[in-house]
This record gives sequence, C-alpha cells and structure tokens, in this order.
Amino acid sequence: MSGLNKVMLIGRLGRDPEIRYSSNNTPICNFSIATSERIRKGDNFEEKTEWHRIVVFGNQAENASKFLKKGSLVFVDGKIQSRTYQDKDGNERNVFEIVANSLNFLDPRDSNFQSQPERTYQNTQKDADQPQQSQGNAPKFDNDDDELPF
Repeated sequence: MSGLNKVMLIGRLGRDPEIRYSSNNTPICNFSIATSERIRKGDNFEEKTEWHRIVVFGNQAENASKFLKKGSLVFVDGKIQSRTYQDKDGNERNVFEIVANSLNFLDPRDSNFQSQPERTYQNTQKDADQPQQSQGNAPKFDNDDDELPF
C-alpha cells in the first residue's frame, strides 16, 4: 500500500507573491500563508498562527502573482515537499513547502472581478499549465475568522 501526501489549507498571504522563471522559462511563484486557530487556555482563548511556504508552477503561478496580494484569502490544495539547498554562507538548509496542485481565490470580488466566475487553477497530469474554471458558485464566507464555513 502506498502513502498519502495531501494538504489543504485556507489562509491569508503574509506578503505579495514573488514570481521568477526557471532556465526553461517555466513560471514559479512563491508566497507564504498564515493559518490560525483559537486554543482555549483556562478561561481565555489564545490564537496560534502557523506559516506555510507555498510554491506554484506554470500558468497558475502567473495567475497567483497577478491576482493575489498581501492579505488575500486563498484555498491551497497540494502536497508537502522537502528540499535541501545551500545558503549564502555555504551552509546546508532544509525547507518544507507546499507544492500547490490547485488554488482557489476566496476574497470577495471587487469591481475588477464582478463579471468573472470563481477562478480555480489546477495542475493536472495531462496539462499542468492550463487553468480550469470551477463549475458552480464559490461558497460564501463571512469575514468572521472565528468560524469556518464547514
């Protein structure tokens, strides 16, 4: 039996996405999102925030860099991946990141998006660089971060 590597996150971007291009001109977009939960400590609640590094490739990377910004609410569906690199001082570093298979932009539509359907960008085995528009309407989320819609 094989394992399962699946991550689903809903969070807000901590800064604007950064896009770069690989040597074969593939777009690569990086950003971080914060997820928070409230934990009861006696009679009080404490908020705990986790930060997640997200990496997106291809056409969805370009769309992420174009439509997302610091504070944007996004749903990320992907997998955890680790990699090793050398920093500026030559030290070996390990990093864990979420490689996104799909992104859903969850922010309420502003005037630029009024006539456009919800955008879901998904990598598929067949064609990883083509965006796919979702069917149906996006779930409505209140701006109240205390309750999740499910």
